[in-house]
Amino acid sequence: MESKSRITAEEFDRKFSAGEDLSPHIDWSNAIKRVSLDLPVWVIQELDKEADRRGIARQSLIKTWIVDRLDATRRQHQAI
Repeated sequence: MESKSRITAEEFDRKFSAGEDLSPHIDWSNAIKRVSLDLPVWVIQELDKEADRRGIARQSLIKTWIVDRLDATRRQHQAI
């Protein structure tokens, strides 16, 4: 991955205010993209029960489970 050039917050603000292109200074590798997911009501209810049991939000539970699964899948494929 290419290295992004570093600038101060003040320089970033100045460039932003001037309408300059900031893309050379932004690392998009951890950007978040919103997705919509349709699930049956019973799945949502079970997710809510598990999230409540853990004391976390439903979204946090879903993100944790997805990341855990992707990590496990990546490790499995690396072992092959």
